[in-house]
Formats: sequence, structure tokens, C-alpha cells
Amino acid sequence: MDILLALKALVMGLVEGFTEFLPISSTGHLILAGSLLDFTGEKQKVFEIVIQAGAILAVCWEYRARIASVLAGLGRDPKANRFAANLLMAFLPAAVLGLLFNKAIKARLFAPVPVALAFIIGGLIILYVERRARLQPRAARIDSIDQMSGLDALKVGCAQAFALIPGTSRSGATIIGGMLFGLSRKAATEFSFFLAIPTLFAATAYSLIKERALLSAADLPMFGIGGLAAFVSAFLCVRWLLRYISSHDFSAFAWYRIVFGALILLTAHFQWVVWAD
Repeated sequence: MDILLALKALVMGLVEGFTEFLPISSTGHLILAGSLLDFTGEKQKVFEIVIQAGAILAVCWEYRARIASVLAGLGRDPKANRFAANLLMAFLPAAVLGLLFNKAIKARLFAPVPVALAFIIGGLIILYVERRARLQPRAARIDSIDQMSGLDALKVGCAQAFALIPGTSRSGATIIGGMLFGLSRKAATEFSFFLAIPTLFAATAYSLIKERALLSAADLPMFGIGGLAAFVSAFLCVRWLLRYISSHDFSAFAWYRIVFGALILLTAHFQWVVWAD
């Protein structure tokens, strides 16, 4: 494999891992990074989906004891059954809407300027939610994901569906949506992690099946480098985020989104950077 291609795969993997679980949109950052690196095209879009598996494996490893407990208890343990049912309920909205509108979304919104707009809008929403939480403090209705009902899970799943718009952020939509629906910050964040497992694995499998004609054995080193980089960086990011939310809100991420989005719009408007679609 060409050394330049390997470096691009490494950078893209790091971008995926460090942004997948933060409320700043991994897809948006991958689109922007791919444009800057001239790492675009149909095969590269498949690559971006596939390396998400590396990030999800990091979550699986971090929560391996809980996942093993749920799998062992399916069919016998009501707690495990409810947890699995809630994940399925939350997964369905994005899965259904993704199948219906994925092609149209990719054709129209997978470009730097729409991503930048989504960055800014998402940042403003996060600021609104955090400001409301400060001005109208109230105890969270749900402190643990084990307290969630099927309706709670469905609501979070509907929030996740907004992340089909690139730049919105899947984790941001589920965490902020969860907080709006009564989950504590920690419960919303952990449920976002768990919900990522079926959501992103399904997206990876769907992409591989649909675009299998674009793949070849020669792509394996590129996927391996990107996937490993995504795994390591995502693992570090998940550990850091769990510590961060114990004493911070998400306002810093909101301002990052707004400033970064505005910078992209400025560079596009004044043609300081030629963004490739």
C-alpha cells in the first residue's frame, strides 16, 4: 500500500475515534478531513463507514462485562430483556429512516457547507439545553439506563434519527435528546454508547453489502490501519468523556461546533480553502 494512502487512513481513523462519541459529529469531521486530504470518492465513503466498527469495538471492550451479562441473561433475566428491548426500540427510528432517505441525504448533504451549517445549529441547540438546565434546575427523572422504559428508549431513538443529517452528531443527538427527555447526563451518555453498537454495526454491514463491488483484498491494509487507529483513539476518548461529564456540561463542545462551523463557512465563502465534495 502507498505510504501516503496509509497516512491518510491513519489520520481518518484517528479523526473517527476521537469524534465518534463526542457531541461534535464524527461524520462531519470525516467529510471535512477527507476533503482536505483529497480522500474522497465512493470507496472512501465506504472506508469511513467501515472504520466506525473500530470505534464501536472500543465501546464493546469498555463495557464488555455489561454486554456479556446482558447476552447471558437474555430470555431469563427481566433486566437483561428490558435492556435489549430498549436498545432495539431506540435503534429502529434511525434504521427505518436511514433506509428510506440515506441515498437522498448523501447526494445533497454530504458536503462541507451543509456540514458546517449543521455544526452551528447543533451547537446552538446544545447551548439552549444547557442554559435551560442552569436556569431551571430539576432532578433527572432517570439516573440509570436500567430505569428507562420502552417509551424513553423510543424518544431517544427519534432524537438519534436527526443524526442522519451529517454534522448533527449521533452522540450529540442522543445525549442532548436523552437529557431533554429526563435522563441524567451520565445515563444519557452511557445509553448513547450502548445505542451506538447496533446502530453503527448495522450501518457498517449495510455499507459493506451494498458497496461490495467497490472492495477488494487490496483494501484490507487501509481498513486495518484506519480501524485500529479508530479503536485506540475511541477507547481513550470514551474513558476521558466519562470522567469529563462528572464535573462539566457540554457547553464547550457547543462553542467548538459554532466556531468550527463558522470557520468552514468563512473559508468556503472567501475561497481560502477549496473544499472538495
